[in-house]
Amino acid sequence: MNRADQPGPASAPVDKTVILAVIALASFLSALMGSSINVALPSIGRDFAVDAITLGWIATAYLLAVAMVLVPVGKLADIYGRKRLFLFGTLTWGLVSLLCGLATSAPMLIGLRALQGMAGAMVGATSVAIVTSAYPPGERGRALGITVSATYSGLAMGPFIGGIMTQQLGWRSIFLLNAVLGAVMVAVIIWKMKLERIGAQGQRLDLAGSVIFGLTLLAIMYGFTVLPALLGAGLILAGVLGLAVFVWWEARVPNPVLDIDLFRHNVVFAMSNLAALINYAASFAIGFLLSLYLQYVRGLDPQTAGLVLLTQPAVMALFSPLAGRLSDRIEPRLVASAGMAIVMAGLVVLSLLTDASGLPFVIVALVVVGFGFALFSSPNTHAVMSSVQKQQLGVASATLSLMRSVGMMLSMGVATVLISVYVGDVQITPANHAAFSDAFRLAFIVFPIMCLVGVFASLARGKLHTGDRTAAPRA
Repeated sequence: MNRADQPGPASAPVDKTVILAVIALASFLSALMGSSINVALPSIGRDFAVDAITLGWIATAYLLAVAMVLVPVGKLADIYGRKRLFLFGTLTWGLVSLLCGLATSAPMLIGLRALQGMAGAMVGATSVAIVTSAYPPGERGRALGITVSATYSGLAMGPFIGGIMTQQLGWRSIFLLNAVLGAVMVAVIIWKMKLERIGAQGQRLDLAGSVIFGLTLLAIMYGFTVLPALLGAGLILAGVLGLAVFVWWEARVPNPVLDIDLFRHNVVFAMSNLAALINYAASFAIGFLLSLYLQYVRGLDPQTAGLVLLTQPAVMALFSPLAGRLSDRIEPRLVASAGMAIVMAGLVVLSLLTDASGLPFVIVALVVVGFGFALFSSPNTHAVMSSVQKQQLGVASATLSLMRSVGMMLSMGVATVLISVYVGDVQITPANHAAFSDAFRLAFIVFPIMCLVGVFASLARGKLHTGDRTAAPRA
C-alpha cells in the first residue's frame, strides 16, 4: 500500500506554492489568535473580576474543545475532503471570533472559546495533511518547515500585537481583528486553493468511538484542572477507564475513528506523537506563566510584556525552516531529540528566575527555548506525516494536532494546579505575589523533568530515512 511519500492517485495538477501559501497564512492567523490572548488575560481578568484559575480556562476551553474533536474531524476530512473541512473550519473560526469580541461575561467567553476550538480543530486536522499530500518526500521537510515557521511567526507577532491592541483599544479588539482576518482567509481559500484529495471514500465515521473519545478527554482534562480536589481524581480515573474502553472498541470496529494499529505497529508514528505530547506539555504554559509574572509581579504593561514574550516564537520562526531542511537530509529523530534537550536547558534557566531577575535573563532563556523548539517541531512533524499511508494523512495530521493540544492542556493543567495550591482561587494581588512566585518556580522544575523523558521518547522512534528516502518500514 502507498505511503505518504509515494505517488497518490492520479489527480489534476495542483500549484504547490499556492497550497503552501494558503496553509501558511491559516497557520499564522490561528497562532496569532492564541498568543495574543495570553498577554490580554490580566485585562480580561480585571474587566470581568475573575481569578487566575478562571483566566486559565479562557485558554484551556479552546484547547479542550480542539482535542475532543480533532481525531473525528481528521477522519471526516479523509472521507469527505480536506479542503471542505478546512474552508468550513476557517469560516466558523472567524464568526466565533466576532462573537468572542462581543462577550459580556467570563462564562460566555469561555463557552465561545470552546466553539472556536472546534473550528480550530477543523483547520488543524487538515492543514498539515494538505501540505504533505502536495509535496514529494525530498521537498516535504522544507514545506513543513515553512508551515511551522508561519505558525511561530504568528506566535511571535501575537504578544506584540496583542499587547499594543489591549493597551490602546482593549482586549476585545484582538477577537474583532481575528474575525476580519478570518473573512480574508475564507476569500483566499475559495479564490486560490483548488486542491481536493479524498483518500478514504466509502468509509463511515465511527460515531460511538468519537463520543467515547471526546468524553474520555473531557473527563481527564477537566479532572486535571480541578486537582487537588477529590472530584479531580475521580474524573481522571473515569477518563483512564474510558480510554481503555475506547482502545477496546476501536480494535473491533471495521472503520475506526483512530487506527490503533498505527500505534501498535508503527514505532516512528507512535514515538513521534509521544515526543510531541511531552514537548508541548513541558513548554506551552511558558507564555501563560510569564505573562502573569511580567504584568503582576514585575508590573509591566501589556505592550512591554508582549515585547518580551515575542522572543521565543520569533526565534522559533527564524530557525524552523532550517530545521525542516535538515530533516530532509539528517534523521529527524536526531535533530528533534537535540532540540528537545535544548528546550530542557532553557526551562532549567527559567527555574532560576526570581522577582529581582533582570529582563535580559528572561529574554536569554526564551531564546534558548525557542531555538530548541524550532529544532524539534519541524523534524518531528516530518517524521509523523512520512510514516503513514496516503489515505491516513488526515488522521495522522489530526493525531499530531491532538498530541499538541493534549500536551498544551497538560501544561496548563500543571500551571493551574500549582497556582490553585499556592495562591488559591483569588485574584493575584501584591499580597500573594510571593505565593505565585513559588508556584512559578516549581512549574519550571517539573517541566524540565518532563522534557528529559521526552528526549528518550524522541530517540526511541527509530530511523525514518532509508537509502531511497522512503518512510520507515513498519516495526
